[in-house]
Amino acid sequence: MKSVEIRVRGQVQGVGFRPFVWRLAHDLGFAGHVLNDAQGVVIRARGARLAEFVEALRAQAPVLARVDAVEVAPFAGELGEGFEIVASEAGAVRTRVTPDAATCPDCLAETLGTGRRGGYGFTNCTHCGPRFSIVTGLPYDRAQTTMAEFPLCADCRGEYLDPSDRRFHAQPVACPICGPRIWTVPESADWLKEAAARLRGGDILAIKGLGGFHLACDAGNAAAIARLRARKNRPTKPLAVMGDLAMIGAACHLDALERARLAAPAAPIIVLALRDEPVEVCAGALAPGQDSLGWMLPYTPLHHLLIRAVARPLVMTSGNGSGQPQVISNEAALAELAEIADGFVLHDRAIARRLDDSVERITPQGPMVLRHARGRVPDVLDLPAGFGQGPQVVAYGGQMKGAICLTRDGQALLGHHLGDLDNVANIEAFEAADRDYRALFDHVPEVVAVDLHPGFRATLYGERAAGTRPLIRVQHHHAHLAACLGENGWGLEDGPVAGIILDGLGLGEDGTIWGGELLLGDYRHVARVAHLTPVPMPGGDRASRDPWRNLLAQLDHAGLQAQADRLLAGQPVGLLRQAMAKGMNAPLTSSAGRLFDAFAAAAGFVGSQSYEGEAAMGLESLARKAGDTGAGYPFGEGAQIDPAPMWRAWADDPGPVEAKARRFHRGLARAFAGRARDLVVQGAARAVVLSGGVLQNVVLQEELMTALGDVPVLLHHKVPANDGGLALGQALVAMARVMGGR
Repeated sequence: MKSVEIRVRGQVQGVGFRPFVWRLAHDLGFAGHVLNDAQGVVIRARGARLAEFVEALRAQAPVLARVDAVEVAPFAGELGEGFEIVASEAGAVRTRVTPDAATCPDCLAETLGTGRRGGYGFTNCTHCGPRFSIVTGLPYDRAQTTMAEFPLCADCRGEYLDPSDRRFHAQPVACPICGPRIWTVPESADWLKEAAARLRGGDILAIKGLGGFHLACDAGNAAAIARLRARKNRPTKPLAVMGDLAMIGAACHLDALERARLAAPAAPIIVLALRDEPVEVCAGALAPGQDSLGWMLPYTPLHHLLIRAVARPLVMTSGNGSGQPQVISNEAALAELAEIADGFVLHDRAIARRLDDSVERITPQGPMVLRHARGRVPDVLDLPAGFGQGPQVVAYGGQMKGAICLTRDGQALLGHHLGDLDNVANIEAFEAADRDYRALFDHVPEVVAVDLHPGFRATLYGERAAGTRPLIRVQHHHAHLAACLGENGWGLEDGPVAGIILDGLGLGEDGTIWGGELLLGDYRHVARVAHLTPVPMPGGDRASRDPWRNLLAQLDHAGLQAQADRLLAGQPVGLLRQAMAKGMNAPLTSSAGRLFDAFAAAAGFVGSQSYEGEAAMGLESLARKAGDTGAGYPFGEGAQIDPAPMWRAWADDPGPVEAKARRFHRGLARAFAGRARDLVVQGAARAVVLSGGVLQNVVLQEELMTALGDVPVLLHHKVPANDGGLALGQALVAMARVMGGR
């Protein structure tokens, strides 16, 4: 029996992999040891059943593990007769960190039971609990987590050292004797009883969780919800709700796929269709104008205890002021949330990094990630064929939905949601996340990628960070296309695709604002083969907030000034027309997002949007209520997809607003799909890509899929179609261009 060294790479730290190897080695009669190092797990062993041992490392790995590679080499060192877990070794980081995982059934049973962890809010084991939110360095050991300040008691240490226990080498293991504690402010003898009573009584509480604070209140108390909205300055944006499966099923339709997604270790918020008469929640107050609501299951013992004690669904929205980063420390919460919350539920385990809740939905085409955050990061994607020898890249995304992407060793790590970079606090959080990721993963970028827009804060930061390294500027919609290609494993040399890229805005190669584009190309280059006819954005950035401004521009473009005068009576129509005529603060745009805003205004949306996409989401809800409406509204022919014919058909349509909304979606989808399909049929493209924030609209996605027919279509399932996925696309484009020059 020759000794071997086996290196296991992937998501293999913090998932019980070393205990699994220990048990496997004992079962198969191996001698040696296993340890963590900065590149993953190392096994040095001697035994007769080597092939069986290696195969089991892949086939029987723990539930949270993701094995990327198992490498076997001869080992010349001495090995004893037994098999043990030995101390970790440092070195250049080449391993992955496990995402935080929701409470497993065994730990939940303990938490709700009468044993020594009964009623304890931090119960966990190797199959669940905090990971990325507490790790401070690699290799992953307790000393390099925020649990380092909690020495294990004798009972916990016994579990930690017992190979037969599921807490064998579980780094966050704790109990009420030695672990973190929970208390309320104002303080009380029983935190759970006090918090539950206050929530049932209509109070708003700031609750410290896994990746930050939530602001919580009774989801069935309209007055409490109204106070929360007023205090947080969040007038209409939907609020997420936490509850058990029975509560969720009483309020929303819930199929098997949605149920499974809710209960997965990532425990994301899932956007679900509301029932006609939802039970136990004030749906109209939680999601005004919407036909859906975001729900999540309790995902920590603290949350499970709270939901059971209150016995009602709870609003769980980010603990921050409007537009600010989520609060993660007790001190910041007491200072910054005092004017919002009536009380606090605090604990003394530090949060190493801010993580918002992930948001997802299930569509007829599969899962769709809307916000890439807790439970999904820092997972990695394998780079497509042809990128394996590419340089290490850091890409900084766009202005909205900030996220950072690192590439190395044939993989891309897309970071967590960092918010919109339009205020100082979010910019500081973005810069801190960049430093954090590079330090944690020992990443030294050779190339920096940024958006083409010179005014984006992420671009400005990337320019400074690049120093003397190559800086690659990537056009916004090209990055969307590349992100979808990369997620779907489209190889570097797999050929061109037709990209239907629809979003709010992005600076085009010609210096104008794009957003309704049909692109043809690959990772290296794209051509703009068709686009929505540009119309002015009266008031510039204000047009993104005021849908009626876009309606004025669209109706005037279509020759429907009389309709604009009638619908927009009371608005400064004359002044804006003068500004558009002179080109003053009225840049031209082909934005699909602004076209959706305009049609939403025509369908009855009044006033300003209080959050991005509000008007378009309302329009999608209207369209979903319509039955079969026949043909969609017509759009112009040729390279410019002119919406003027659509507006003229709308003006002559006596049908209900729901039918009009559906005809708009169908007409727009057919206009783009017909052109993209032709490119595939003619052999110019091998598939169609759907990307951009507007493609989060499920009605539009369904209409596009129908219109595209049997041509191959690439969609987003793991990476957001919105700007949260831009950094991945930028990184891939930068790699392709640099490699093309080698």
